This record gives sequence, C-alpha cells and structure tokens, in this order.
Amino acid sequence: MKATIITIGDEILIGQIIDTNSAYIAKALDRIGVEVKEMLSISDDRKAILDTFASLQNKVELVVITGGLGPTKDDVTKKTICDYFEDTLVRNVEVELHVVALIEKALQRKASQMNIDQALVPSKATVLHNEVGTAPGMWLKKENTVFVSLPGVPYEMKYLVDYLVVPKIVSEYERPFIIHKTVLTYGQGESLVAERIEQWEDDLPNFVSLAYLPAPGRVRLRLTARGKDKQFLEAALHDLLASLQNLIGDIIVGFDEEETLEVVVGRMLVQKNRTIATAESCTGGKIAQLIASVPGASGYYKGSIVAYATAMKIKLLEVRPETIEQHSVVSGEVAKEMAVNAQKIFQTDYAIATTGNAGPAKGDSEASVGSVFIALATPNGVLVEAFNFGQPREKVIDRAVTKSLEMMQKEILKNV
Repeated sequence: MKATIITIGDEILIGQIIDTNSAYIAKALDRIGVEVKEMLSISDDRKAILDTFASLQNKVELVVITGGLGPTKDDVTKKTICDYFEDTLVRNVEVELHVVALIEKALQRKASQMNIDQALVPSKATVLHNEVGTAPGMWLKKENTVFVSLPGVPYEMKYLVDYLVVPKIVSEYERPFIIHKTVLTYGQGESLVAERIEQWEDDLPNFVSLAYLPAPGRVRLRLTARGKDKQFLEAALHDLLASLQNLIGDIIVGFDEEETLEVVVGRMLVQKNRTIATAESCTGGKIAQLIASVPGASGYYKGSIVAYATAMKIKLLEVRPETIEQHSVVSGEVAKEMAVNAQKIFQTDYAIATTGNAGPAKGDSEASVGSVFIALATPNGVLVEAFNFGQPREKVIDRAVTKSLEMMQKEILKNV
C-alpha cells in the first residue's frame, strides 16, 4: 500500500510553523507496512487542493491530509473535499453534541455557531470521531484511493491516527511487512564506510534496501526489508547484520535507530562503573547538555565548568597563566591542563576539555579560525588531539562536541 501525506496551511509554507505532523504520520504508517512515497505542503487554496487531489487519484492507495478543518473562513479543506467528491455537507448529530459538551466543559461557555458548524461533514464520509478536539476526521474513497482528512492540531491528529486511522487500515487492507534495522557507526565518513562495505552492499537480496544517513562524525546505516513472511525477513536481516559486524565492527557502536553517542557513552560508563566531568570553552556547555540529557546521567556525570573567558580558565580551572602566555589560550597544552584539573576538581575517572576558535573572528588567540583542541583525561594519562573544522561557527561547535564524545567512546572501548 502506497501513501502520500499532505499538510495544508499557508503558515507552513511561509515558515511560521514547522510541519511535525508528516513525520508522525509517516512513522505510524511505516510501522504497519504502508509505504509513504511523498510528503506535500500546499496552500489553503481551493484550486491548489483540488489539483493536488486529482494528481494523486489512483496514483497511490492512501492520501492522508492534515490541516484546514478549523472553524474559520480561511479553513477551506472541508468544502473543497465536498467539491472534489461531488458531495454536500450534512450535520452529524453525534459530532455536534460532542462539540457543544466539550466547549461548555473546557471553556465554560456556550458553543458558538462557528463551533457548532464543525459538525458539518461530507455526506459520503465515514466520520472519525475526535474525542480530544472539535474537528472530526473524515475517511472517503474515490475509485482506488482513500482520502483521510485530519485536523492539523498535533495532539488531535495523533489521537485520530493512533486510535482510528491505523486500526482501520490494519483491519481493512492487506499489507506487506516492512522491517527496519539501524546500525550506528562513528568515526568514519559516509564515503569511507561505503567503500568498506561495497561488496556486501552489492550482494544484498532484492527485498532488502540500504540507506546511508550521515551526520557530523557519524553515519547511520538503515536496512529495510519488505515482504509477506515476517520471520523470513527477520532471519535475513539477522544474518546480514552479523556479516556487517565482521566488516566494520570497529566503528559500530549500536543498533538502535534513536540511539545517540551520548547514550552510548553513558551506557559504557555505567557498565564500567566510571565517572566523567567536562571543562568547556569553545563548545559553551554543549557537551554537558548532551551528557546530562540522558536519563540516569547523574550516576556517572559529576558536573561541568564552562570557562569561556581566558580569565575564567585561570580562576575556575586553574590553568597556569604561563601556559597561556607560552602556547596561547587555544592550544593543546591549555586543553590538557583544563582536562587534568577538571578531573581533579570533580574527582572523576575521565574529564573532557575543549578550547578553540569557532570564528568568525580570531578572538583572543592567534589560532586559525576553526581550530579546536580536545583533551581527554583518563585514569591512564591524557589524550590531546588537534582539529580544524573550518567554518561556519555552528559547524565547528557541533563537530567539536561530536569528536569529544567520540574520543570518550573509543577510549572506554579500548579498556573493555
């Protein structure tokens, strides 16, 4: 079963709000074997809606629409659906009673005529009752395509998708199984990873596809298997992952789509019963933010010192002024003292420190823009690495954060 997701609203097209509905719907459909072929955002305009509907008719089996079902005059979706299906609006008594009761209970007032008119639905529609809002969902079919119209309010859309749309699709349509497996790698770029697994990728069976999902410092490999026999697909993916582990096991850190490097590092620290602290300059507390975002981080993360100004490095992290004078504030020597002293201050097994010039100007140092020094104090000594991440500023900071966590992960892994 193939699907298209449409979001309707000028506020999306002008960037006033971000479309999160499409991602939620796509994930829900993917879990039940519905293949989303495209996502579209269109204007609150009758012609735009009609043209889009016509272009999708018989092209896909399912069209899910969000937005445009509100009570105001600029919400034209419902009337346009009537035009497309050559239908008329009729009053749904059950929806009207729900709207009146909800308005009186939630807002302590009588429902206006505009509110009550939300009970008007196309006569050909199967009504999807919205228990958490006033705009009902609608399910209509024309020839070989089902059109499902949902409110744009996220929590209302989610309720209808989870409790009505997905169960209805599951009960009425036969679909293939779609199984995803994600491999999380760190430390090598997309092209190098692709080169290492080229033959493995060439040998993939035709029911399995591979996608590369790169991000700074990491690459996720997503394997997708499609077919009617779930056990066969799972067994095939199991064997493929085992052979992939033999090829690039040195850079694989996890097999969870949502797993991040800070989660991986945290889990390893817990397993080894180790603790960590951070001392940050150019990264401005971002490493601390990521580490602390993991549930249970208090068990291994002791704290952070963000010493952005040179004077604060001396005062808070006890970096020696002569080290700064001799090597400059952006140097491996300063990063090393920051890490070692943070390790002592917080009494931890590990401490990560960053100092650099994120740009665009040179600042207090003569170091070139993009230069970053990262030091990792460990129970066995101190590792210091130098990088130049180029520009822009945001890229320098993000890559420094990723590289810091990557150094941490690799060091712990060496001692497992």
